[in-house]
Amino acid sequence: MSRPVSRVLTLLELLQSGGVRTVAELADRLGVGERTVRRYVDHLLDLDVPVESVRGRYGGYRLAPGHRLPPLMLTDDEALAVLLGLVAGRRTGITAAAGTAGETAAAKVRRVLPERLRHRLDAVLDSLTFTTAPAGSAAPEADVLLPVADAVRHHRPLAIRYTDGRGGSGESKDSGGSGERTVYPYGLVAHAGRWYVTGRDLSAGAERTFRLDRIDGARVLPGTFEPPPGPGPAERVLTALATAPYRHEVTVRVRGTAEEVRARLPRSVAVVVAAAGGEGEGEGEGDGWCRVEIRAERLDWLPGLLASLDRPFVVERPDELRGLVADLAGRLMDAARGAPPPRD
Repeated sequence: MSRPVSRVLTLLELLQSGGVRTVAELADRLGVGERTVRRYVDHLLDLDVPVESVRGRYGGYRLAPGHRLPPLMLTDDEALAVLLGLVAGRRTGITAAAGTAGETAAAKVRRVLPERLRHRLDAVLDSLTFTTAPAGSAAPEADVLLPVADAVRHHRPLAIRYTDGRGGSGESKDSGGSGERTVYPYGLVAHAGRWYVTGRDLSAGAERTFRLDRIDGARVLPGTFEPPPGPGPAERVLTALATAPYRHEVTVRVRGTAEEVRARLPRSVAVVVAAAGGEGEGEGEGDGWCRVEIRAERLDWLPGLLASLDRPFVVERPDELRGLVADLAGRLMDAARGAPPPRD
């Protein structure tokens, strides 16, 4: 490829990235003079590429909004980023694992790539293995995700048809039941392979967190609302997950500041708050304690989690957890002494 043609294509790539590019910026990126940049722009116009000239102090050139260019022009790094993003999205559940959109998109990208680059990327994808199993399909449909995102961005009410989940772990059960409802959506959050929308449920008169894969239909309603101050959408979702009504309500006091303990516990599992002075059992003067609240369907995994904190703690409730902690302590003592485990 001749050098001027290569520079014209590079100019097209720069304009494709969006925004207004000044003549000086383009000249610097291409390594040519400003007059040459204008000549390259004329070449693009001759090819019916709609380059617009923007006047003013911060003027320059840009592509006409909404124009779809027939060729897909990607550098090696960009093509690898796109294909790996599609693969990773399917593996984590962020994109539809059961649908074909990711596969057809990857196939279209591969078809328009040069043969040399296509073979190199195929080598990466064919040799790539993952240490975790693919996530279950929890990605939302486009006809749900797009109106929800539109309502969040423009602060508009949203009507949804929601099917409440029964059972399962790691999800908010405080979703207000099933049926159609009107929501003021505050934000979209992707967490652990699932998509959530958090906002105020006008039907329940309270804040709720909804899984998008359980929304059967969504439509934006007229009007607007003002999102309330306070925690952001991600913090609201994590708090909703950590405080969802499960079988057991666990309260533990841990020695350390709330910030120190919070850094050791997943925010979607535990709520950590500073405890009032003097509440710790056996603590010395000036020692700080905090209270940890956890909701759980089972208690068997909590002794190991508490031991991993490597800090003194006191179980407030339930009594059953104290016995499980004592059992773990006994097994650890036996392991430290080299004693064989008891026969079943």
